[in-house]
Amino acid sequence: MRRPKEPEVRKNELLDAAQKLFLEKGYAKTTVTDILNVYGLSKGVFYYYFKSKEEVMDAIIQRMVDDMVVHARKIVENPDMTPPQKIFAILMGQGQSEGMIKDKENMTRQFHEVQNAEMHQKSLSLSIKNLAPVMAEILSEGNGAAAFSTDYPQETMALFLAAGQVIFDEGLFQRSEGENARYAAAFIEMMEKTLGVPPGYFNELKKKFA
Repeated sequence: MRRPKEPEVRKNELLDAAQKLFLEKGYAKTTVTDILNVYGLSKGVFYYYFKSKEEVMDAIIQRMVDDMVVHARKIVENPDMTPPQKIFAILMGQGQSEGMIKDKENMTRQFHEVQNAEMHQKSLSLSIKNLAPVMAEILSEGNGAAAFSTDYPQETMALFLAAGQVIFDEGLFQRSEGENARYAAAFIEMMEKTLGVPPGYFNELKKKFA
């Protein structure tokens, strides 16, 4: 007799199936039935875990953000990295697998569809809300070493994350490489002045946009 799967395992299978379909067909064109057909499940199983397709997307977004936080936490706790290296690594998504980065990029493209605007807002809000406290620890670490100067570490990182995610969102703004480089230089200059560090402190970050 086949043992029933643990609830969390079944829930993650539904999320995996939904995420794959959202990427292949698009969120709007994917139905609950499509998701269930991947594993041959009944609607009763689906509604045991989720109230709607929208709730599935919310759970997928939360799972992606949770993964980002796990990788950010590893970077923050790395004793071999300097504070600016840690900020650079988190902002650039270093430490994430190619598969994770590709999935995130594909999901972001779905968020840019007009009908998915609300989900895009949710993804931005959740990522800022969850990443800002983790990144604030880097600023607090820097403050202790007299590297940074800010009385509002978490709020400062939330502002950096919000500005960076919006201004460099290719789905919102289409620019030339030269224009992107100028925005990157302005963003980095803003970071350096806000944190009270000397010009060039984030040169490593600037090279990413060169």
